[in-house]
Amino acid sequence: MKPVSNVKPSPYAKPGSISGVRSAHPAQTRQPTAEEKRRAQRVLLRMPIVAHLAGKPKPVDGFTHTVSATGAMIILPEGLTQGTKFTLENPKTQQKVEVNVVRPPQMNQEGSLLPIEFLSPAPQFWNIIFPPNVN
Repeated sequence: MKPVSNVKPSPYAKPGSISGVRSAHPAQTRQPTAEEKRRAQRVLLRMPIVAHLAGKPKPVDGFTHTVSATGAMIILPEGLTQGTKFTLENPKTQQKVEVNVVRPPQMNQEGSLLPIEFLSPAPQFWNIIFPPNVN
């Protein structure tokens, strides 16, 4: 768009305020929130889980913090490094799914907070219905 050359600015106009390009409205250019960028909606749900770790003869008991159709945030007594793959079991349904630790664990008063994702889709693993994705 070419600026119009035969327009005289008002003596009250701020210098540089008349141009052919308008700035975008800030509400239209804001960054999406982490929740909006998330692939699947998280649901706060505390339920028991069992982690079957390679090289450990006994499974590790833990529980969920939040769950989604693609994974969860779980709490185990010990931390696992990012990239660790293991089998997660839902003891209520006896379903098992292969998972991957996606970020380093964060310690809290209950243990190690671990973000995990399913290696293959398992939307029914938690045995709950998730709200539809609005993204």
